[in-house]
Amino acid sequence: MEYTRLGNSGLEVSRIALGCMSFGDGSRGVGWALDAEAAEPLFRQAVGLGITFWDTANVYGLGSSERIVGDAIRQYTRREDVVLATKLFNRMGDGPGESGSSRRAVMEQIDASLTRLGTDYVDLYQVHRFDPNTPIEETMEALHDVVKAGKVRYIGASSMWAWQFAKMQAAARTNGWTPFISMQDQYSLIMREEEREMFPLLADEGVSSIPWSPLAAGVVARPWGQKSTTRGTANPDTDPKGRPLWIPEDEAVVNAVERIAREHDVAMAQVALAWVLRNPVVAAPIVGATKSHHLADAVAALDVTLSDQDVAALDSAYVRREPTYFS
Repeated sequence: MEYTRLGNSGLEVSRIALGCMSFGDGSRGVGWALDAEAAEPLFRQAVGLGITFWDTANVYGLGSSERIVGDAIRQYTRREDVVLATKLFNRMGDGPGESGSSRRAVMEQIDASLTRLGTDYVDLYQVHRFDPNTPIEETMEALHDVVKAGKVRYIGASSMWAWQFAKMQAAARTNGWTPFISMQDQYSLIMREEEREMFPLLADEGVSSIPWSPLAAGVVARPWGQKSTTRGTANPDTDPKGRPLWIPEDEAVVNAVERIAREHDVAMAQVALAWVLRNPVVAAPIVGATKSHHLADAVAALDVTLSDQDVAALDSAYVRREPTYFS
């Protein structure tokens, strides 16, 4: 395993992050999530591989992911050996502090997350989405306050427009509050829109990207004809709002991944992750695992070196599209 610093901070993280949306009570969230018993081998494997950066969220399994992750830390490793990240914003209930990023929500949700995780602090606390209904200064001051209270060590953001992130970061810096050190954004071979504005902003700010869905829900990890994934619900080709997760033109990208993987004699997932990892603003792709080979391939990607010709072939097939993760 390789390790790196998250942004300009001193926080050291593994270069592969364990995405914990895969774990939870299926009756309280997505039906494909693994319960604690089924997830046990993956947690043990992550520890054995040196994957010390674990990312979850309050909304994953409506809290059940955090409970499973907290139990796993106590059973399979030590709290001091894990960089633990969680998030707030999405609705956890009907109360005024159970969604969004208001001061009340930040204060209520960090305490609820700490209770479920069974710890007195999280290393990285992230706003899951931009909250248009709360003043930016209110959110950033509240996040600063939970840092000063010792409940949170660092803060990050996720999945928003670059101008929104810039305004939040500016509010923190102007008022002497804690700034973001990370941006959890959607980035893969078939979703590269962050390269246009967000990545240059992150480089200028000294903030790391920790991409989610770096394998595009598995689309770039298997031949094009096998692109369907169990993560889908009514339509596995669209997000919950019915927007496409991939377009027909992406077949050319997947075919290039398949060819390059064959030439390197490695799995397609290793090529796709090696491409993500080579971007200098990326610290640690977040890999959601439901099978043992998912983590093995992710770690093996650290040893894959893509040639300039490989990169050119992968880059040339990309077709611009609208991001799918904004409301």
